Amino acid sequence: MSSSQHVAEKDAPDISNGMVMLLAVATGLIVANLYYAQTLVGPISAATGLSAEAAGLIVTLTQIGYTIGLLFIVPLGDLLENRRLIFTGLLFTSAMLIVAAFSTSAWLFLVAALGIGLGSVAAQIIVPFAAHLSKEATRGHTVGKVVSGLLLGIMLARPVASLVADATNWHVVFGGAAVIVLAVAIILRAKLPERVPVSEITYPALLASLWHLFATTPVLRRRAAYHAGLFGSFSLFWTVAPLMLAGPQFHLSQTGIAIFALVGMAGAVASPIAGRLADAGHTLMATAAALALGVIAFALPMLAPESAAMRNVSLGILVVASIVLDMGVAANLVLGQRAIFSLGAHVRSRLNGVYFALFFAGGALGSALGGWVYAEHGWHAALLTGMAFPGLALIYWMTEYAGATSTQRNPA
Repeated sequence: MSSSQHVAEKDAPDISNGMVMLLAVATGLIVANLYYAQTLVGPISAATGLSAEAAGLIVTLTQIGYTIGLLFIVPLGDLLENRRLIFTGLLFTSAMLIVAAFSTSAWLFLVAALGIGLGSVAAQIIVPFAAHLSKEATRGHTVGKVVSGLLLGIMLARPVASLVADATNWHVVFGGAAVIVLAVAIILRAKLPERVPVSEITYPALLASLWHLFATTPVLRRRAAYHAGLFGSFSLFWTVAPLMLAGPQFHLSQTGIAIFALVGMAGAVASPIAGRLADAGHTLMATAAALALGVIAFALPMLAPESAAMRNVSLGILVVASIVLDMGVAANLVLGQRAIFSLGAHVRSRLNGVYFALFFAGGALGSALGGWVYAEHGWHAALLTGMAFPGLALIYWMTEYAGATSTQRNPA
């Protein structure tokens, strides 16, 4: 960042509470589009004629679209006017949701799923936008609040989709989402200030710089590794837990599983707390706490009794585990974004795109591995696998702690 840009950012007024709330709600509503289909795979497959073997493509193509957008669209936030970029992305997303709502064939729905993922990366242009509008002293707290909205969108999408589909049908879920996204686009177009990045870089050079940023930014690599561990465990849990809850031990209905997911969203309260800790300079230890929460979340269900008489106790333990896990994920995501957004306004969108793409890869691995382990080896094996993700990240964190301790003992 040039000295003139730094002065301009320093002298600008801090972001208002109303704007923070708007951006938090917007990111939650946008990212929810990625998760509506996860609990609706069965009815969508039946309606579009998609085979059971290919049903997983409904979720997979949405995630592929999102990853492509993270790598090829989000970096444009460092090159193009941000408000227009967000508005265009949301119009495209709304159109793809309409296509999904009216799809009668498998290929058309799958194309729409890919497009929904691609356009929903607008949420990841909004988060660095919020960081840009914030002063350095409050940036972590602001990002924490916006990420709380994002996480609530992730956590609410599945149960809301289930409840709406139970009351009406899956077409209404996607049609309603299209209207909501269009409204968000119009509101953001009216409320967001213009932000034109000061950059002369070309688009090919912009994309080429992603690898350079990854190779030369240790903070980015570390934060991505930490959150890949936690997001991998998060994806594994929410892939396997609904199967367990619907199984012979708990016999929960789709609505019951939806209520379970709603309770788990209480973990999002950790986001603003983590932001304050980061602003106060406690990122290192707060990261350890977040990773430890991930390990604990998978250890708790192992202590749950398996007898039918203790069913409610076991269910209660599983609820607590879901909240603890969501707290760790929420906190660590904020700590990571606070750290990478401190590296300079001119690369925030690219850093954010690479960061999300890398830890989404961890999420995809967790989801795929969790489903396989649960089917082949059962619930306890899935719990151990889930524990390994944040456990390995915590071991990696110890190398950072050792380095920080050594620096304190032997300052240059």
